[in-house]
Amino acid sequence: MLLDRNSARGPWVALMSAGLCAALMLAPMAAHAEGFLRAKGRQIVDEQDRPVILRGVGLGGWMLQEGYMLGLSSPGMQHTIRRRIVELIGEQDTQAFYQAWLDNYVTKDDIDVLAAWGFNSVRLPMHYELYTLPVSKEPVPGQQTWLEDGFRRTDELIAWAKANDLYVILDLHAAPGGQGNDLNISDRDPSTPSLWDDAANRDKMVALWSKLAQRYRDEPAVGGYDIINEPNWGFASAQDKNGCKETGNAPLRELLVRTTAAIREVDKRHIVIIEGNCWGNNYHGVLDTGPWDDNLVVSFHKYWNGTSRDSIKDQLALRERWNIPLWLGETGENSNDWFARTVETMEGEGIGWANWPVKKLRYNNPLQVIANPGYERVLAYWEGKGPKPTRAQAREALLTLASHDIHLRNNARHPDVADAWLRAPRDDRSLAFKPNRIARGGGEVAAVDFDLGRNGVAYFDRTASNESGKPSTGWNPSQFYRNDGVDIVRDAGGLRVAAMQDGEWLKYTIDVEAGGAYTLSVRGKSGVTKAKVNGGILASVRVNEAQAVSLQHGRNSLVIEAVSGEPDLSTLSLRPASAGER
Repeated sequence: MLLDRNSARGPWVALMSAGLCAALMLAPMAAHAEGFLRAKGRQIVDEQDRPVILRGVGLGGWMLQEGYMLGLSSPGMQHTIRRRIVELIGEQDTQAFYQAWLDNYVTKDDIDVLAAWGFNSVRLPMHYELYTLPVSKEPVPGQQTWLEDGFRRTDELIAWAKANDLYVILDLHAAPGGQGNDLNISDRDPSTPSLWDDAANRDKMVALWSKLAQRYRDEPAVGGYDIINEPNWGFASAQDKNGCKETGNAPLRELLVRTTAAIREVDKRHIVIIEGNCWGNNYHGVLDTGPWDDNLVVSFHKYWNGTSRDSIKDQLALRERWNIPLWLGETGENSNDWFARTVETMEGEGIGWANWPVKKLRYNNPLQVIANPGYERVLAYWEGKGPKPTRAQAREALLTLASHDIHLRNNARHPDVADAWLRAPRDDRSLAFKPNRIARGGGEVAAVDFDLGRNGVAYFDRTASNESGKPSTGWNPSQFYRNDGVDIVRDAGGLRVAAMQDGEWLKYTIDVEAGGAYTLSVRGKSGVTKAKVNGGILASVRVNEAQAVSLQHGRNSLVIEAVSGEPDLSTLSLRPASAGER
């Protein structure tokens, strides 16, 4: 479910300046782009041989759309999305839509903000059709027609990154023909030959990387070449659609080796990043005889599983065996607590990472696109839940989405998500989500404005993340406001924390103008809670009942714990106690 425009945008400006900026002041300095990166033993290092931890963001949704990022359930390939748009507004306006989309989805403003938050790299998911024609459209079979638009946009991104001391990882996300049976990822059309079915598609891919390497061989801000994103193909068995049981992977290895050789003909310096089968994780056969280049990095992707060191034991074994660096090239789509624990494990092993994606029409990323109401009606039609809009209505909605809604200035910014990637993994303290100030006359704190931090640090919830192996939003089913493992709902009365289980708790950092005796009322619909004020535990009381507390001038810590009755909380009210209440 999407937030509406008015409820989402305003509060985030204050939140970003208060919560996130305070958080990042305490975060370690990130490594900045200083010369060419290279593989040295088990580490990625810069030109001064200093280890570099890539803390990155994947720019997913920009050059390559996936349906879920636009709120679509299925089908989610970009070419099918484009056909749907043509059906509503015609070819000419569809071209205008995609031009505006590419112009506005990622701009220098986005890169400036990412750098200011503390990220030191971006991963660019490239669609090959922005750089060259499909094989079927080449005027001369076997020759390559180059398109300037993709290269120009890549040049611009690199310039924006250089202005911010960021590295850019070039990632071929949609290879000619498509590299897997997960169709959305690579915009694959299953009615045409895949990358693996047609040698001409593979020739085009190799030629594209040779062209990219020739163009960027002298550019140190390019951190590396991620040459095929998430291959997922059953070479030995059609039943193994995504190649997770594949033991040979000979065609994949052959193409990786061939592409590396083509890059090395023109570029000896840049890192080449390789990904295994099964969405980048099956390296059987790919590295059985070892690396074929002395400047390789092994990438893997991680979603919806455990966060301990044991969860990456296979990747660590590859590193140990071949003395080669690892990079978690794509991860995310989970809760803040999962993000923080994953980063803690990765960086503890000296492994960099890239969050996926930077923005979409959902809430668990640093930025969120807030769609105009007209687009929500278009989406309802596409999903079979509403009438077909008129052409004029659809045109206004879609062009507003592409020219206005996706631009940074109109995005909701999620400080809790950025904090989970950049501070919380290295800091066991919680920080205020926003300024919770109690004036001399008293004040209120919204229950949903509990602290920033991991589960067990800023709050405790029994369902703090999804590690079941299947994508879900179980940590916050309503998808409102925050991405922590706390159930948040919204009704006519506003946002509230709902259905707290016994033993779950929320921590609040509050700033009190005048110390002294106060009465605390935890307001809401139901349940029994107990409070802990600056470490002191108070008696349990029913929601909406008042009790006496003592607060100090300045910073105070307040913890509210569920005792029984599944407390449903809206606000915490603090009022100076009268003489009879002291």
